[in-house]
Amino acid sequence: MNIIVCVKQVPNPENANFNEKSNTVMREGVKAIINPLDLNAIEEALRLRDKTGGRVTALSMGIPEASQLLKEAVGMGVDEAVLLSDPLFAGADTLATSYTLSKGVQKKGNYHLIICGKQSIDGDTAQVGPSLAEKLGIPHITCVDKIEETGEGFIKCRRIADEGYEIVQMKLPGLITVVKGINEPRLPTLKGIMRSKKAEIPIWNCEDIGADAGQCGFSGSPTKVFKSFVPDRRVDSRIIAGSPEEQAAILLEELKKAL
Repeated sequence: MNIIVCVKQVPNPENANFNEKSNTVMREGVKAIINPLDLNAIEEALRLRDKTGGRVTALSMGIPEASQLLKEAVGMGVDEAVLLSDPLFAGADTLATSYTLSKGVQKKGNYHLIICGKQSIDGDTAQVGPSLAEKLGIPHITCVDKIEETGEGFIKCRRIADEGYEIVQMKLPGLITVVKGINEPRLPTLKGIMRSKKAEIPIWNCEDIGADAGQCGFSGSPTKVFKSFVPDRRVDSRIIAGSPEEQAAILLEELKKAL
């Protein structure tokens, strides 16, 4: 089974700050990491490859420096990695991102399954995976926490639903998005690290993937973010004295007032 894993570069949340003037996330000078759920996607792809054969390709859209993070994916065990990078891709929302990724997938070709993390820790929309599947005209399953079975031309997954779980079977080629609980991502081995240092990451630009520049980056993004900020986490607190019965009665009255 040939698998493409979508990987995103995100700011390390431990060092992320906001620009109070522009109301945007400050990415300059902030160490980048692989989006945590994308590590789960990589791990699941590697497990499937080891079970069924085939190849795993990591695909990312970002600045040229993102190639270093793709080398981390190579260190984990992916067979190859490709970076989509072009100034025309800058400022992309989920619509433009999924369009650009779809053109990269089409150029790569020869795949059976695409695996994405359910969502990223910066955008947190969970839209790119389903939107990518729609643009490619393939079925998808979201919120997968277990792959139950794979076979000739199909995959069966367990997904987290609003109430409990659902078992869904899907024809391939298709796309799944995975959640954290699906696995524990492996650490790169020494052999993998040595291999990653020698890995060459091809960079495809807008022309290379045959994309329409008007549908990429800022030009192809109808979504406008007006403000990003850290919410005020300070809250007023009150200690309720008295016996447990008295405390319960007072708490009940306060809850009634709040409704």
